[in-house]
Amino acid sequence: MKKIVLGTLIAAASLMAANFAQCASCHGAKAEKKALGKSKIIAGWPAEKIEKALHGYKDGSYGGAMKGVMKGQVARLSDADIKELAKTISSFK
Repeated sequence: MKKIVLGTLIAAASLMAANFAQCASCHGAKAEKKALGKSKIIAGWPAEKIEKALHGYKDGSYGGAMKGVMKGQVARLSDADIKELAKTISSFK
């Protein structure tokens, strides 16, 4: 049983790392960059703000110049994925 739980936790951590790896290509390894020189720096944002932004990108109600790019990036994410991704990004200071 412990192996199953540990395996599940490792798989979940790997998935979140993979999800953020896609973000890091534009936002930086610790979300410290303006994506493509245009976005706000998102490191240090509260998880709730990130989650709201990601949901807004997904439904088309949020975003500026990069709105179309971000909509495509978050389209495949579930609500649970968005919540975990927001938690990960908010941990960067």
